[in-house]
Amino acid sequence: MKCEERFESIYNQTPEGVAFCPYRVCPIGAHSDHQYGKVTGFAINKGISIAYKPKQNGVIELVSMQFDKRAQFHITQVPKEKQNDWADYLRGATLMLSQKYPLHVGLCGVIEGSLPIGGLSSSAAVILAFLSALCSINGIKTSKNELILMALNAENKYVGVSCGKLDQSCEVYSKKNHLLYLDTKDDSYELIPQHPDMKPYEIAIFFSGVERTLQGTAFNMRVDECRSAAYALKAFAGMEYGKFPETFLRDVPYDVFEKYGHKLPDPWRKRAEHWYSEYRRVEAGVEAWRKGDLETYGRLSFESGESSIVNWETGSPELKKIYEIMKTTDGIYGGRFSGAGFKGCCMALVDPSFKESIKQTVTKEYLEAFPQYKETFSVHFCKSADGCKIK
Repeated sequence: MKCEERFESIYNQTPEGVAFCPYRVCPIGAHSDHQYGKVTGFAINKGISIAYKPKQNGVIELVSMQFDKRAQFHITQVPKEKQNDWADYLRGATLMLSQKYPLHVGLCGVIEGSLPIGGLSSSAAVILAFLSALCSINGIKTSKNELILMALNAENKYVGVSCGKLDQSCEVYSKKNHLLYLDTKDDSYELIPQHPDMKPYEIAIFFSGVERTLQGTAFNMRVDECRSAAYALKAFAGMEYGKFPETFLRDVPYDVFEKYGHKLPDPWRKRAEHWYSEYRRVEAGVEAWRKGDLETYGRLSFESGESSIVNWETGSPELKKIYEIMKTTDGIYGGRFSGAGFKGCCMALVDPSFKESIKQTVTKEYLEAFPQYKETFSVHFCKSADGCKIK
């Protein structure tokens, strides 16, 4: 890996370890985890690697191969407020870990991402890989659920992104050749093996050429719109309701939405419509996966993408174009834009025998529409993978 070579060139020694966390894709279940929805997902065999070595003086010093600025701070002197750079994910992770366990040892390291940033939960992968390394050198053993919650709190409470636990859960729980089926309300999950009669598939990533961040986008606004819908529906139905931040669509039965949804402002109604329909799609998709019916699972993923555009109202022009191309390209079972959908990439489940024609078709049609991304658009084919670990 390049991060190991870079580490040796900077520090003139070999790293003590390499922490790796995979990226994730969510074919069905997007934009629902923050309202305690159900999700499906895979980890993929591309992700974030950190080559590292302990520093006994407690200093954290990390170089990113994607960003210019070096991250440097002491494990006992993490700023209480975010500093608005990429290292906020590391600071938040350190703070959350130190609130549960004593930290004595820092680390120096080099971070490398194996795919372009945007739509693959790279922020969660950075946090989890870093937490894994920091735990290892401090002799800390955590449960998988602990690791997920610390990573989630780093984003929610420190960085300020109102995401749910989809990204972290996929990147920790996933298992190669299995579909992760997770209920984000009670954290129960199932790893459903690939059916022996299922057609072969790989996971394609179509990077639009435009990187994105959730900070400064409408992501947090969408979450608030869902909560607003849930709060209003409870009031209309005479249900008991408490604090706004503790209000979730999962607590509102669908028949309440059917009865009172027309009273909601249009944006709130659309966000709720996406959430309820996505909940049903996940359950239908899981049954299709159990039966080895990849065509139905893929079709539901396309429907998820359509609802994200129409009801969730996200998707940059670039991602919408890729999504439209995917729907008419032979060899693609299904797919959608990956992540929040503001920039970044689209993912698809594809027939491996069509890989070359898929790459040619999508590339040609996309660059005809957006020639300005000729140098940055890229296509990658991946496979499912296990969750994060220390190598």
